[in-house]
Amino acid sequence: MAGKLRIVLAATPSFREMVFGATSVARLEALGDVVVLDEPGDAEALTAALPGTDVLITSWGATPLTAAVLGKADRLRLVAHSASSVKHFVTGEMFRRGVRITQAGQAMAEPVAEVSLAFTLTLLHRIHRFDHQMHDGAWRDTVPPQHGLTASRIGVVGASRTGLEYIRMLVALGAETVVYDPYLTDDGAARLGVQRIDLDELLRTSRVVALHAPTLPETHHLIGARELALMPDGSSLVNTARSWLIDSDALVAELRSGRIDAALDVFDEEPLPSDSPYRGLPNVLLTPHQAAATVECYLGMGDITAGEIERYAAGEPLQYELTEAALARMG
Repeated sequence: MAGKLRIVLAATPSFREMVFGATSVARLEALGDVVVLDEPGDAEALTAALPGTDVLITSWGATPLTAAVLGKADRLRLVAHSASSVKHFVTGEMFRRGVRITQAGQAMAEPVAEVSLAFTLTLLHRIHRFDHQMHDGAWRDTVPPQHGLTASRIGVVGASRTGLEYIRMLVALGAETVVYDPYLTDDGAARLGVQRIDLDELLRTSRVVALHAPTLPETHHLIGARELALMPDGSSLVNTARSWLIDSDALVAELRSGRIDAALDVFDEEPLPSDSPYRGLPNVLLTPHQAAATVECYLGMGDITAGEIERYAAGEPLQYELTEAALARMG
């Protein structure tokens, strides 16, 4: 693509400092003029900045790209989202105008998968229970049996970006891995080195169930009272995806029985209320929605964003482009 680009970066100063390191900033500035907007949710400021803009970089809290906002975006051809989910601001108007969109969610896949794996190992070895007990002054109180990873079947619900990274880690470590995902084919499962099974069988036969499905209408409360009841005594549930996937009341009831354990990074209400029943349960490991929050993840988001704009400027295929059809089955 000939000529320099006009790039609008709509992100708070704190987000820019965290995501756009010196290297990614230099790469963007080499492509053209970078105009910075400090308030990503300010529709009026964004609308005023769009005339003559070729590329818009969005971030957390992005302004919905409605017809009114895009009305004067005479040259806009690419929106590069420097984070993950785009559903809160992408509209059909973008696609009608031929505006392409890409995003940097791949940077989050590996760190979230690592946390999911850490949760899995913690639950298998009951580390969370021992930790609670020792903080309370006990020593080796009774806990359910401990198990090793390679002796356990691990069930993965959702072969998403993060799900695939988690699967890769499990398979590399020698765990028997089964997957439920309506879009995963038998050939795809074979390439991953896993078995594709239905959800009920996965729940009945897995020692640990890890959720990595997207937030879609059909996945709302995918795991409810009926599904939790299928899980064997002593099994565990991991959720680093979204609380949307679980009926939280049903999960609390099951956890209170002591029959299963859980590790959770996401909740219906965040921050988690101080009186949440999860807080008082010895069989639950809790983290405050921080699974992706590594330094490398955030800087990787900036690097991916710069890379996508470089590919666009060079007329090369985008690596992480989203189509309207693909968005329909993404969280």
